[in-house]
Amino acid sequence: MAKRGGFPGGGMPGNMANLMKQAQKMQRQMEENQKALEEKEFTAKSGGGAVEVTVSGKKELTSVKLSEEAVDPDDIETLEDLIMAAVNEALRMVEEESSQSMGKLAGGMGGMGGFPF
Repeated sequence: MAKRGGFPGGGMPGNMANLMKQAQKMQRQMEENQKALEEKEFTAKSGGGAVEVTVSGKKELTSVKLSEEAVDPDDIETLEDLIMAAVNEALRMVEEESSQSMGKLAGGMGGMGGFPF
């Protein structure tokens, strides 16, 4: 006996099913990209290399290296500024990598995220 209403075969229309598959694929890719980003490390220097910091893709500071020249007990403020500059640069690098990764995914979906409206 034939079903009444709905779509033939009882499933979603082809276009909607394709959109769902595309969305699920994009979700998997986003998760994979996020995991890959979290495993990376980003290193930045300031003061001509006097301060070097490393930040994980999780935006956690993992390493700080100071050259002896950077440690002047009479000028703590400069050292603080150098550390802050290096950390901010490393965090900017994480953000840039993340934006590029997500931009590639969004670009692959076509206009308006791949949706037909």
